Amino acid sequence: MIKDSKPIIDLIIPAFNEQQNMAALGCAIPREHFRHIILVDNNSTDQTADLARQQGFVVLTELQRGYGAACLKGICWLKLQCPPPEIVAFLDADLSDDPDQLRALATPVARGEAVMVIGSRKRKAQPGSLTFTQRFGNRLACFLIWICTGKRFSDLGPMRVIDWQTLLDLEMRDTTWGWTVEMQYKAAKQKLACIDIDVPYRQRHAGSSKISGSIKGSLKAGYKILATIFCLWCGDRISKWRGKKLTTS
Repeated sequence: MIKDSKPIIDLIIPAFNEQQNMAALGCAIPREHFRHIILVDNNSTDQTADLARQQGFVVLTELQRGYGAACLKGICWLKLQCPPPEIVAFLDADLSDDPDQLRALATPVARGEAVMVIGSRKRKAQPGSLTFTQRFGNRLACFLIWICTGKRFSDLGPMRVIDWQTLLDLEMRDTTWGWTVEMQYKAAKQKLACIDIDVPYRQRHAGSSKISGSIKGSLKAGYKILATIFCLWCGDRISKWRGKKLTTS
């Protein structure tokens, strides 16, 4: 567990067609808290990558479309850094979450009080910033995680901070919208010290959402999240069955 007041923290920002937000994002991030700010351009068709470079971000390109694919690209890059980070933060590029809140999220991890902190949007979201579909989907997913693991979360918020070694140990695999729920499910299953911290949430700064911006996008994301929980639960059942079979044979 980290107990360092000034740990090495790197920030990963997956982004797809977010050129309208790059300048504001660059101004909003408290840069003094991060060694590297890595923007992973998820095969954008606009000037997201070029504008991110102008902001001084480390820009990586992930041609495979998918939120998880972009996050995994950032993690692979961090594995090559020497020294590696002690803490990794994740943030969306749309400025719905306030980047300044990352300081509060990182504090419990730096103090060794938790290995993962989720920015929970449930209580402080501005009216209209979360659609009914998003609220219902988050509530259902968190309920299912509780049923499967016994751990209660209040949100699947994308803004989060996690201990680096813990992140590696979780062996993240999902390349799509199941990324956040995979991380929380695995951490809960391993009985890791995870907490929620309420954070403000607002309408995106500019551009259109890839999920809540359309019914189709919301349904696809919701299906993927629920399917991820089901697959993880089935994997747990199979592992237990194999373990029992080995002990009795």
